[in-house]
Amino acid sequence: MHLAYLILLLLAVGGWMFTQGRKHWGRLAQQFAAWVLIFVGVLAAVGLWGDIRQTVVPSQTVLQGGAINVPRAPDGHYYLTAEVNGTALRFMVDTGASDIVLTQEDAERIGLDPKALHYSARAFSANGEVGIAPVVLDSVALGPVRMDGVRAMVNAGDMQQSLLGMRYLQQFSKIEIGDGALLLTP
Repeated sequence: MHLAYLILLLLAVGGWMFTQGRKHWGRLAQQFAAWVLIFVGVLAAVGLWGDIRQTVVPSQTVLQGGAINVPRAPDGHYYLTAEVNGTALRFMVDTGASDIVLTQEDAERIGLDPKALHYSARAFSANGEVGIAPVVLDSVALGPVRMDGVRAMVNAGDMQQSLLGMRYLQQFSKIEIGDGALLLTP
C-alpha cells in the first residue's frame, strides 16, 4: 500500500513536471532526474533508518534472562540508561571509577540541589583535581539489578556525562566486552 502511494506521488510530480516543461526538454530532464534522486534518497533513508539510528545513537537492550547488552558508541565508550531515584539517567560506563559520579545537571534532575551540597572530598580525574560531594541515592536500577541506599558522588567541575563506576557494576555476576558490545549478566 505504501509503495502504491509513493508511485502515485511520483506520477503526480512527474505529470506536473511534464506539463510545465514540454517546451524545454533539457530542463525537464534535469528536473526529473533531481526528483528521482530525491525520491530514491528518501526511500533509502526510510529503509535504513533503523541501522542509521543504531549507528548514531546505539541503545542498550535487555536480553532473555536479564542480561543487558550495551553496544559500543562511535566514540568507543559504552553508554547506558539507568533509573536513579525513579528518573532515567544516561551514564558512561567507567571501569576506572569506583563510584557513581553525577554531573550537577543529573543531580538536579533526580532532586538534589547541587548548590547546597558540601564538596568536601577531592578526586583526581583526567581533567585534574575536582571537588566532589558525597551523596546517597535512594535507588539505582539497571535491568534486573536494583540497589537501595547507593553511595555516589556529585562532581563540582564541568563534566559532560555522569559515570557508572565499579561499585555498582560489580553487582552483576559477569561483565564481558567483545564483538563491539558490553554484556552485563546478573
